[in-house]
Amino acid sequence: MSNTGTYAGDVTPQTAWDALVSTPQARLIDVRTQPEWSFVGIPDLSPIGKKVILASWQVYPNMAVDADFVGNVKAQLGEAAGPLYFLCRSGARSRAAAIAMTEVGLGPCFNISGGFEGDKDAGSHRGRANGWKVADLPWVQD
Repeated sequence: MSNTGTYAGDVTPQTAWDALVSTPQARLIDVRTQPEWSFVGIPDLSPIGKKVILASWQVYPNMAVDADFVGNVKAQLGEAAGPLYFLCRSGARSRAAAIAMTEVGLGPCFNISGGFEGDKDAGSHRGRANGWKVADLPWVQD
């Protein structure tokens, strides 16, 4: 895995999905917490024969950045090299994670804007404005 230099930027959930479908080396890394994965759901990559990498950027409940995040992601990636797409609830944690992974030489690393649940709407509710779920991309819930 070679250093690509600069963080690659934000992409829409649909753009990320299209890349995951068309690029065999592309990987999706969900950086939310265990409670979010359990209670809100996770992207379902089984229709394209892939699995999402689950690696929390911040550890619940104190929400401190996980000092082992880089090592955890690298361990799950193995020898895979290719575009990495990072996802969180709304796009903030995943942007930080994508930048951090770029800084250690992985990538290109992209942030999925809007995240899994999306930004809040005028009523302060998520899941209506944008994001993976609103884009009607595959996901599952326990």
